[in-house]
Amino acid sequence: MEIITSHTNTDLDALSAMVAAQKLYPEAVLVFPGKLSRNVEEFMALHKDTLVVRNVKDIDPDRVRRVILVDTKSPRRLGKLADVLDRPKVDVHIYDHHPRAEGDAHGSLEVVEPVGATATLLVERIREAGLPVTPVEATILVLGIYGDTGSLLFTSTTPRDVAAVAFLLEKGANLGVVADFLGRPLTGEQKELLKMLLVSARHHQVNGVKILLATAAVDEFVVGLALLTHTISEIEHMDAVFTVVEMEDRVHVVGRSNVAQVDVREILAPMGGGGHPAAASAVIKGAAVTAVTEQLMAAIREKVRPPLTAAGIMSSPVKTVPSGASISETGHVMLRYGHTGLPVVDGDRLVGVISRRDVEKATHHGLGHAPVKGFMTHSVISVAPDLPVAEVQQLMIEHDIGRLPVVENGRLVGIVSRTDVLRTLHGQLQPRHHVVYSAGPRLSGHQRNIAELMQQNLDPEMWGIIRRAGELAAVLGFQLYGAGGVVRDIILGVKNLDVDLVVEGDGIALAGALAGEYNARVRAHHNFGTAEVIFPAGFKIDVATARVEFYEYPAALPRVESSSLRQDLYRRDFTFNAMAVALNDDRFGDLIDYFGGQEDLQYGLVRVLYNLSFIEDPTRILRAVRFEQRYHFNLESQTGRLLREAVRREVLARVSRERLWDELMHIMNEPEAGRMLARLDELQIWPYVFPGVTYWEVQPVLHGLHRAMQTLADWDFPVPGEACWLCYFIAALHWTKAPEAAELCALYHLNKRQTEKVLATVTGWRRTLELVWRAPDQGGVVELARALMELPRESYPLLLAILDEDWMRQRLRQLLTLIRDSRPQITGMYIKSLGYRPGPLFRRALDAVWQARLEGRVKSEAEEKVFVQEFLNRRRGEDNDV
Repeated sequence: MEIITSHTNTDLDALSAMVAAQKLYPEAVLVFPGKLSRNVEEFMALHKDTLVVRNVKDIDPDRVRRVILVDTKSPRRLGKLADVLDRPKVDVHIYDHHPRAEGDAHGSLEVVEPVGATATLLVERIREAGLPVTPVEATILVLGIYGDTGSLLFTSTTPRDVAAVAFLLEKGANLGVVADFLGRPLTGEQKELLKMLLVSARHHQVNGVKILLATAAVDEFVVGLALLTHTISEIEHMDAVFTVVEMEDRVHVVGRSNVAQVDVREILAPMGGGGHPAAASAVIKGAAVTAVTEQLMAAIREKVRPPLTAAGIMSSPVKTVPSGASISETGHVMLRYGHTGLPVVDGDRLVGVISRRDVEKATHHGLGHAPVKGFMTHSVISVAPDLPVAEVQQLMIEHDIGRLPVVENGRLVGIVSRTDVLRTLHGQLQPRHHVVYSAGPRLSGHQRNIAELMQQNLDPEMWGIIRRAGELAAVLGFQLYGAGGVVRDIILGVKNLDVDLVVEGDGIALAGALAGEYNARVRAHHNFGTAEVIFPAGFKIDVATARVEFYEYPAALPRVESSSLRQDLYRRDFTFNAMAVALNDDRFGDLIDYFGGQEDLQYGLVRVLYNLSFIEDPTRILRAVRFEQRYHFNLESQTGRLLREAVRREVLARVSRERLWDELMHIMNEPEAGRMLARLDELQIWPYVFPGVTYWEVQPVLHGLHRAMQTLADWDFPVPGEACWLCYFIAALHWTKAPEAAELCALYHLNKRQTEKVLATVTGWRRTLELVWRAPDQGGVVELARALMELPRESYPLLLAILDEDWMRQRLRQLLTLIRDSRPQITGMYIKSLGYRPGPLFRRALDAVWQARLEGRVKSEAEEKVFVQEFLNRRRGEDNDV
């Protein structure tokens, strides 16, 4: 027989999971392993005719062939049924949402995933299998999900739990019944125990975290300690609550946490407990409350992490204005840096705050010349660097203010904005110099150093160079970081030879020192504080002084000033490009992530750092599409709205063609270029980059172009890597008339040779394909080969993408092979040896030899030489090439 069971003291969550499991295992018998919670007892009293559940004593262990465990993996919580798991012929299937712990059972099937409720895992499989669900069953399953997720309010709730509830509501789940059973009044025993716990409650502060610890002892077992602990948490509003209660011969411990700094599962693990970071419990047999409480407090002091403080989220250094600055000057500073307010200082002493509204009012009244001290707010509320973010948030709410200066010993050291606090609430900002680690695009863990990962993904020579660069920076007294795309790709496990170094110090000086070590050249740009170190092997490293950019008007080129690493990263395009890795020896490999780039990589999101990002630099619109499609990510919802609004405002029309072309070239050189170009059309960006070209006309070819290039490479006719962009450009313009194509080539400043290739394809591809479609005789083959030779090599992917029948593609392959095998043996060097200067005549002469070989008129190198001499004699003096 098959049995479905869960943990002792079975609650509504466990019952719900058992009912869901029976939908997947209809022949299995439901079995309660021991005591039931009061809610389950009451529910079963009403539904005993609907749900048939047996007790342990009704089961013959010798007949059990499979056990389906739900909502637990711990044999300790199975009572007498634990012995069944050890039988050699018993198959075990496990469905659980609790993290694995030492001593957990294993099964031939294990579905253990981090969702809010085990019932969610089972509902997903019920839905996938298309199994029917009655309204009563749907109600029971919602009971389980709501019970384990606090009616979808616990932080452990996931989108999958919400989707499961939505599905069950469609199946007729009754939320009235759910509310009735989840909100049952406390029993007399529970009320008495709650009173004892509240009276005994003691408040502790550990690493700035507020913790309540309550203890009690009762003679009889009282169900619902978890509910009482949750009730205390709601009453007291503490960061974490622990209850320790002796019942019969056991001490029961329950923990509830409202902050990330307190992982109650980790704290209770040494006591044999289990659960989640926000909710866990343990049962200790034969112990005293006092001893357990002491052990618990020791674990709390060891495990509780310091909370995120103002220093961890503040911006620093702070842009300020002196009290004597004019209103007009202050307004310009706000415009330059995009601030809505600025601290006002006398020396390094904070004396006030001026808002943009104050500046606008003063300017409106013609007082732009007046000093800012006459209009600033004098009574400034400030915070200390070590103030927890929760208290910073409370100050902002109480005083309705959007920014708080951070002051240490009377000196302004940073500023915290409302946006900074919101980012911490919604998980978009990591603590200052937060260190994270991942071995792949879906991050599975955290470590303090990624040096090993760097060594795996960097070229060995580059690895040695950056190690030496860090040593040189230390000697010079600088802090050195790798930043931007190289950090992103190291985390993703992608090879990257494009290394950018950022120096808190003098970037040009460090570049000079590094070049001296490797006999390299330095190309310095003093206006920007940047330099390129060009190594003898041909590769280069960009070195920059940490800087901040500002835009004087939308779509302008940025102006640059020296700044800190944080400001340097903040000027970048997307969060995952705004990470850095320390390269000085004492911190080598530490990953610095101010803006949540690691988390966005984990969830596959492209996110801008601030709302005006696309307005200030519209080329980021194209860059967002490139990264989104390259990594198969999604635009973060707010970023998507900002991008669409920027496109609607036509900001791309203000960007120079040179800057647009640079981004478009990057897109057309990507393997996913077809998807990227399709996305440009979807987001209504296409008309800005290919004006006058109708996307739907060229879409089928663009979609198949990369595959066509791969096929040509398989045929041994690869397109040179640097020419990929031209293949896409030609394909995008192939339906365009020659004058319009020439205009687009001129718009993007293509050189003469590139333009000739585009126009040759635009005017010749139709005729060539008509010849392919004909099935020509031998003479026709020569004509077709000649027509194909008149087209540039970069047009071949276009032709192959258009040919949709296999026999046509094979004919094209035969023609390309014929052309390749007929290639002349002589080169331009032979023509030069005859006394001719390189020029257009060289190409014409070699093409003539090639055609002669195709037609069989020339068959050897000696005949080629005779033919080319005769050809040149006939063309002597042409184009002044002699």
